[in-house]
Amino acid sequence: MLANLPTTSGVQIIVCIAITAIIGFATWAKVRQAKTHDGSSKDVFLAGGGLTWLFVAGSITLTNLSTDQLVGMNGNQMLLLAWWEICGFAGLLILAFVFVPIYYKNNCTTVTELLEKRYKGKSIRTLISGLFLFGNILIYLPAALYSGALFMQSLFGSDIPLIYFAGILAVISAAYTIFGGLRAVAVMDTYSGVGILGLAVAIVILALAAVDYDIVTDMPMERLSMIGGPDSPIPFHTLFTGMIFIQIFYWSTNQNITQRAMAAPTVKEAQKGVMVAAIIRILIVPPIVVIPGVVAYKLFGDIGDAAYGRLVAEVLPGWLSGAFAAMVAAAVITTFSAVLNSSVALYSVDFHEQFIGEVKDHWKLGGAVSVLLTVVAIMLVPLYQNAESIINLLQQLNGLLSMPILSAFIAGLLFRGVCAPAAVGGVIWGVLLYGAYTFRLEPAGIITMHYIDFMVVTLATSVIAALLANRAMGNKARFAGFREALT
Repeated sequence: MLANLPTTSGVQIIVCIAITAIIGFATWAKVRQAKTHDGSSKDVFLAGGGLTWLFVAGSITLTNLSTDQLVGMNGNQMLLLAWWEICGFAGLLILAFVFVPIYYKNNCTTVTELLEKRYKGKSIRTLISGLFLFGNILIYLPAALYSGALFMQSLFGSDIPLIYFAGILAVISAAYTIFGGLRAVAVMDTYSGVGILGLAVAIVILALAAVDYDIVTDMPMERLSMIGGPDSPIPFHTLFTGMIFIQIFYWSTNQNITQRAMAAPTVKEAQKGVMVAAIIRILIVPPIVVIPGVVAYKLFGDIGDAAYGRLVAEVLPGWLSGAFAAMVAAAVITTFSAVLNSSVALYSVDFHEQFIGEVKDHWKLGGAVSVLLTVVAIMLVPLYQNAESIINLLQQLNGLLSMPILSAFIAGLLFRGVCAPAAVGGVIWGVLLYGAYTFRLEPAGIITMHYIDFMVVTLATSVIAALLANRAMGNKARFAGFREALT
């Protein structure tokens, strides 16, 4: 998809390797200052509770921002996709002021621990952890590698097989998780984030300069409008239906994100970091994930996911391409290592310790699991090569897990007296319903509802299914209200 791009020179390759090495060395120097390395779950997965607001903000920002955003969102080549990031601001506010205090009060390492405590049963914790692992292994990890490898292939030469780039990125990413845990991931996120955001903003400015700062003339209105039509990726009405629930799930109940917020020493320090991430989300991220794509449409036409790479090759000075390649690699490495660390945490804390036995050294177990998951992710990369739009594919696949999982949090926080098996029933109902919609009902034209709208249907019916199952089991539930949910 990113063919016909110039290959970098040997000097640019050296620059890329050098910058990547410098980030790695700086991360190692910072991580080695840690006072404790006792192999506990808190040490490995929560950085010993020692992340300051700066590293919380950096880790949250870079865990989300990777090549699937830069390539995928710009690949739609319309301003409309900025809504994903704009609405993310609201999701981060909810994380900061609603969920962070709850997680800290319950001393959670994984978000699923909160569910076990609310429902007073392990079954819901096990199910949700399994779903998170399923999504990470089959969706997030290989998608991050694929989008990153695709972009690196465009910079270093299309004659090199995509899987080679994916393998290199995966090995470097796994090294951060294996040898440094969340502490190394967060530090590397923050250090590389400065360069990634800086270069991404520079590309926006250079792109606008290439069209004399005029993206309006001779452009179809649907490429510029922020009011999505019924057939657009984001119909306007969905901003008031499923979009807010997608953001709540992703930013507030998703282990890959919330784990960073749970690694600060205090609630206030965590909230400060989340708020800084929210400011970055609303001020910096929207322009860098849509404007280059729109400019690429004006320059090259409708070229899909090739838009960002083609534009970068056009506007970025040759002497900067090596640095940009390093930043692209860093974006992939930060996202992959963050999701990998979260996956290892879910397995170690929610499965191994629960069903196999106590883990005396999470470093050793985490290393073994990291290697296994990395190999699987590399093997799955080719499955994503036939996707028309990687970002739309990811958002739609996320519905299989996001709304059913969110239903368990809503039923557990807003209602009292719901038992764990009933919550399990609600989640299973949601997965089956959304799966039927995605793979059968919508393709056959039986249900024509947009997938963001159908997420609301999935969420509402999943909560209702849990409450009905609870009543059928002889239990009475009462609405607790938002104030009681926070206690």
